[in-house]
Amino acid sequence: MRYIMVLLSLMVFSCQSAEDHGHSHDEEGGHSHANDGKPAIDYTIWTDQTELFVEFPALVVGETSRFAAHFTILDGHQPVRKGSVSVSLIKGDKGIRHSVDAPSSPGIFGPSLQPKEAGIHQLVFELKTPSYSDRIVLKEIQVFATAEEAEKALGKEEENGNVITFLKEQAWKMEFQTAAVLKKAVYQTIPTSGVWKVAPSDYQTLVAPATGRINFSSGVLTEGSLVKKGQVLMTVSSVGLTSNNLGAEIQKAKADYKQAKAEYERKKELYHSKIVPKAEFEQVEQRYQVAKTNYQTLSKGYSAGGKQITTPFDGFIKSIQAVNGGFASQGSPLVTVTSQKSSLLEIQVSPIYNAELQNIQNIWYQPKAGSWSSLNEKRGKILSVSKEVEANKPLISVFAEVNEGVEMPEGSFTEAQLAVGTSSESLVVPASCLMEDYGNYSVIVQISGESFERRNVTLGKRNGSEVEITKGLSLGEVVVSKGAYQVKMASMSGQAPAHGHAH
Repeated sequence: MRYIMVLLSLMVFSCQSAEDHGHSHDEEGGHSHANDGKPAIDYTIWTDQTELFVEFPALVVGETSRFAAHFTILDGHQPVRKGSVSVSLIKGDKGIRHSVDAPSSPGIFGPSLQPKEAGIHQLVFELKTPSYSDRIVLKEIQVFATAEEAEKALGKEEENGNVITFLKEQAWKMEFQTAAVLKKAVYQTIPTSGVWKVAPSDYQTLVAPATGRINFSSGVLTEGSLVKKGQVLMTVSSVGLTSNNLGAEIQKAKADYKQAKAEYERKKELYHSKIVPKAEFEQVEQRYQVAKTNYQTLSKGYSAGGKQITTPFDGFIKSIQAVNGGFASQGSPLVTVTSQKSSLLEIQVSPIYNAELQNIQNIWYQPKAGSWSSLNEKRGKILSVSKEVEANKPLISVFAEVNEGVEMPEGSFTEAQLAVGTSSESLVVPASCLMEDYGNYSVIVQISGESFERRNVTLGKRNGSEVEITKGLSLGEVVVSKGAYQVKMASMSGQAPAHGHAH
């Protein structure tokens, strides 16, 4: 079902004080308290992209009702600042419609409708912004024949003393986010830690192609320096050496190549004229190919300054083994370059979990401080699980390839959780929702657009950034995942915020 109506809250009043929640808005978009004697109604609906919190006087035939439609972009929980909103009241195949081209203040649109017929209708909100569009349908909306009928039908709802009022304008001005209570597969986990390493396929050690003196191309070459593919890092120069002189070897290889080429071309012509046998021509051709390859290999990357050492791919310097101005023998390691497109995570686990490690379902890890990722979701893979322990290495190692950018430096530790066994379906929320008080946990539940409630919960298993809730929440409810403590503080202030402010 595309649209999930998490909560339809009906709040009624005829003359409310500043402490009441079911307020309306004046012509400028400010909260007001007059509704011409008609009770006020509010609804809160969440879609995949948007939260709509709308307040309006009860719909009465022949009377204009102005809507205060608060539109929030769920990703980032920010008000809709640009766009248009159309509201339609539909019964059967007939209806009325009103559109506004811009919000009266950030996030708040004020269309109006004057119903023409009593009965059950649909109320349809259509939002169009520069980045996306959304359509929200409220079904079974009653249009009353008279205001007295509306007052009698709606009555007055008993107030909930546990409700915390937190205005949309407050939430929009701070780091705030909500999340729906979902049902997901939950695994038993083994909490442990791991060490970040560079994947073997993502680094390469460049060695000296010849014997000689090392000269860095730039004055400063340090570990962690960014490098580009083909960038010259250093040169190896054998100028002045009496033996293993690359320049002399190149000159000799060049001479051998020219001689072999000339003989090859001469024998080729004679072979096509059937003057020399095939076996003799093939020997000459082989010597030519060997001489050509030898010369090209020695001269590749060679300049007047010596043999150039270039990076094979974009990345950064992992380690430097050479010393600027120092001497290196052919084959000596000079510098190690890594792309870090993927990382290797070595997780250490106690041998008591050896049986469970034969059935690892997933791994959660932290690519940066305070952020959890799933190995399965990032398309990583488990490479191996060690089969034995030793006196100097008493833990079992699990190696996994992580296919995302890791901001933690090589050798640093990360928290990790190994999912093992079979899963069970259960309710989960982001762990950032939780508030702890002397070992007891609670969350802030969003009852409607500006009404919240603190609720105690019982925790189950933790799976990365999500935690299982075994008691206290229901599927589809909405909880505060960022800003929960600010909402809690609002409940401790002793009074609700005044609603007379302008939007």
